[in-house]
Amino acid sequence: MKKPITLLEIHSFKGKYPPQLWFLFLVEMWERFTFYGMRGMLVIFMVERLRMNESEANLKYGATQAFVYTMAFVGGFFADKILGFRKSVFWGGLLMILGSTILACSPEDWFFTGISFIIVGTGFFKPNISTMVGELYKEGDPRRDAGFGLFYSGINLGAFLGGLLCMMAANRYSWNLAFGLAGFFMLGGLLLFLFTQKFLGQIGQSPLLHKSKKERRLKEGMVFLGSLAILPCILLLVQNTRFTDIFLWTIGPLSLAYLIWETFKLPRAERRRMLAAFILIFFSIIFWAFFEQSGGSLSLFSRHNLRPELFSFTVNPNEVNNSINSLFVIMFSPLAGLLWLAMGRKGKEPSDAYKFGFGFIFLALGFFLFYSMRNFADSAGTINLNIFVLAYFALTLGELCLSPIGLSLMTKLSPKPLWGMMMGFWFLASAYGQYAAGIIGAGMTVPEAGASLYQKMLAYTEGYRQLAWVAVFAGILLLLLAPMLGKLMKAEPPKDHVEHA
Repeated sequence: MKKPITLLEIHSFKGKYPPQLWFLFLVEMWERFTFYGMRGMLVIFMVERLRMNESEANLKYGATQAFVYTMAFVGGFFADKILGFRKSVFWGGLLMILGSTILACSPEDWFFTGISFIIVGTGFFKPNISTMVGELYKEGDPRRDAGFGLFYSGINLGAFLGGLLCMMAANRYSWNLAFGLAGFFMLGGLLLFLFTQKFLGQIGQSPLLHKSKKERRLKEGMVFLGSLAILPCILLLVQNTRFTDIFLWTIGPLSLAYLIWETFKLPRAERRRMLAAFILIFFSIIFWAFFEQSGGSLSLFSRHNLRPELFSFTVNPNEVNNSINSLFVIMFSPLAGLLWLAMGRKGKEPSDAYKFGFGFIFLALGFFLFYSMRNFADSAGTINLNIFVLAYFALTLGELCLSPIGLSLMTKLSPKPLWGMMMGFWFLASAYGQYAAGIIGAGMTVPEAGASLYQKMLAYTEGYRQLAWVAVFAGILLLLLAPMLGKLMKAEPPKDHVEHA
């Protein structure tokens, strides 16, 4: 019988990327196909098939996305304490498949039920596969950022295919097929994970292996049953967004208080690194509140105010909105990772805090471009796709300065016992950004019934102008804070606290 691979062997890989990264890349790719395929359809489905007004659909979109990322914190917690990363990924994938199947059968009748399964499933899946990527590298390995950059390309390859193919299926065939596609590819990703997890060695195993099998199974069973029992609560919260405020103002402060309590138990140097992580997480909330207009207000804007004209091509605006950002990430994420490596070898790589600041500047540029589209609108309030695509290119550059680096930072700045929870907290911050995105999008809608497309275009683009100026301010503030944050992040832990392979 072949001896299992050891952690030392995994960490001693040659070249830029560990071989195991490619397996996790493909698994995450198909999970993101499911998630982004769903995400791109939510607002349009609620407006056109569930007959909601645009403001209500934006709020429910924000609540749905918020609970996805809130559950990521919960999923990270139980992975750290009970399930381990592997069982969490499997359980999350299984719930996502069930949710997609429910939606494929009868989306109008069981929409929020299916979405609830997907919310809980994504919460168990998403933070824990990202954490396993971090475990492929030993502490201090300079190749970590490039690895997360490649992994981020996998995320966006799935997002591109899901956003494009699911929207095409909905537009040209049926919503049932669109939701069914999401579940089918999630099944493929889960099977791939089952067959390749043996190459991960001890990575992602249960933290309770030192316990008896009976005790371990009892605790795992309680987590599985508890995650099923919470489904009716998630269903109620998503359907009634007035409860979402109460929930988020409860879970967020409690989660932060718990992590602060854990942080105070750490050595001083690690406390400083955690403080830097908390500051960057705060700014990430603002970033995602703006960026995630792509699934809300920009989805409706592209549905009604954009003509199917991209230079000399005829394309569906919604299919472009759902896929162009991911296509740009696929093209430029590996190049960005290699650029950081090349600059690092010359001692010229900007710190992660500076990268965050640059991310906001690009974000602002993108929204200024969205605002400028009003200057090219016809009398009906419609515009071609040229500037829209250029704006998404600017947003993508901003995303590449922040999101893949943020995933990597959570494993670099937090001690290993808190990796899952900090990865979950990164996604919990995204939950607040997602919910704020829904509120912001709802605020851009024209309240008068029967408003013209021209009035809607003016309202949305004015909203984008306001977002652009706030992004400029946040970016400048981050650039000013960058030297201080750099000192906090460079704080070294005591020698006896460093993990040994």
